[in-house]
Amino acid sequence: MQLEEDHLGPHLNGKHLRPESLMMSYGYNPEWSEMAVKAPIYQTSTFIFKNAEEGKAFFELAYGLREKNAEEQLGLIYSRLNNPDLEILENRLRLWDGAEDAAVFASGMAAISTTLLALLKPGDVILHSEPIYGGSDYYIKNILPKFGIQSIGFQASATAQEVSQLLDESGVADKLAMVYVETPANPTNHLVDIEACALLAKKHSTADKKVVVAVDNTFLGPVFSHPLKHGADLVLYSATKYIGGHSDLIAGACAGSAALMKAVKGMRTFAGSMASPWTGWMLMRSLETLKIRMEAQSRGAETVAAYLKQHPKVEKIYYLGDLEGNPQQQAIYEKQCTAAGSMIAFDIKGGEKEAFTFLNNLKLIKLAVSLGGTESLAEHPASMTHSDICLADRAKMGIGEGMVRISVGVEHPGDIISDIEQALAKVEIAVEAEV
Repeated sequence: MQLEEDHLGPHLNGKHLRPESLMMSYGYNPEWSEMAVKAPIYQTSTFIFKNAEEGKAFFELAYGLREKNAEEQLGLIYSRLNNPDLEILENRLRLWDGAEDAAVFASGMAAISTTLLALLKPGDVILHSEPIYGGSDYYIKNILPKFGIQSIGFQASATAQEVSQLLDESGVADKLAMVYVETPANPTNHLVDIEACALLAKKHSTADKKVVVAVDNTFLGPVFSHPLKHGADLVLYSATKYIGGHSDLIAGACAGSAALMKAVKGMRTFAGSMASPWTGWMLMRSLETLKIRMEAQSRGAETVAAYLKQHPKVEKIYYLGDLEGNPQQQAIYEKQCTAAGSMIAFDIKGGEKEAFTFLNNLKLIKLAVSLGGTESLAEHPASMTHSDICLADRAKMGIGEGMVRISVGVEHPGDIISDIEQALAKVEIAVEAEV
């Protein structure tokens, strides 16, 4: 039976099939590959044209020399331009966010840098939330200025009115070209109101210039938050994290409207920042279990967070499931998130020494950066992922010396808690020894 389809994907009896139901087969025809139930790895650099005329037609479309005809498709040329594994993957990936198109990259930073370079030009201003991932922060503040692109940062906890006032007082509001937010923020889990950002972007858009809203949605993945539905133009991911989910690949992704993605993919072609066929195949494998993995991790994190909240050695936790004391953040959460996810940060009483003692004594949880994998990971943001942010800025962002970030994996939450318990006990011994 042939399913009916639109840009949101197949539908059956008038109802769109859910993404998790389509991850095993969508976009792939077994007849292409000897009836193999899974798409093979198209490990090739180039593709053969049937004739010279076909090659000419494909390149005309690839390089934007003409618009394609109604029934015409861009054929396979060269794996820097297109590859079956990447095309199938992108067709599946876009379904989670309801995007018209998607692109995959060699890393999360490749996705971010390629997108920013595709859509910003000298003289533009990018307004961005803080904190964001340390690599993104460095790129925006240290690399983009070399291309004549200015940045203005605002605290993730700021109100829409405060952000608007900050922009107005900057004196360069008329040069605003992009609002870039990371929500939830890394590592504090602060939420940014995407709808408010979209309204701000609309206010500063003109007939000749659309201010683009780009959202890094890595922390909640494409399962628990859908920024495009709240007014964002583009959604970005470090696909290394939940989308890959097994700590065995590096990749990034961007999804959005066909028009914006055309520009992003065009820049990707000439930057050479696309993912490899092997990585594309691995990501297709991971998408099949994305929802069940993230749901299991989120359930585990809820239990772990409850334990941390009551522990006498823990000063504060940063977790989306514990926002009752912050009505502003709670309101944003209820509007744009469907679950709290599996990222938890917390402040250990003391500072770096106490945090290091805790980290050095973990047994089950691994001391490593990254997140979203099947194994639980812990790290020290101030000296690791966010160490290239100056001390004063880290203090404003709430990234203290005693902060630890944990990515909860799929292990039994009781075992994760047992490991945290014994590691925190060592912190207590270390403190007592100094008295």
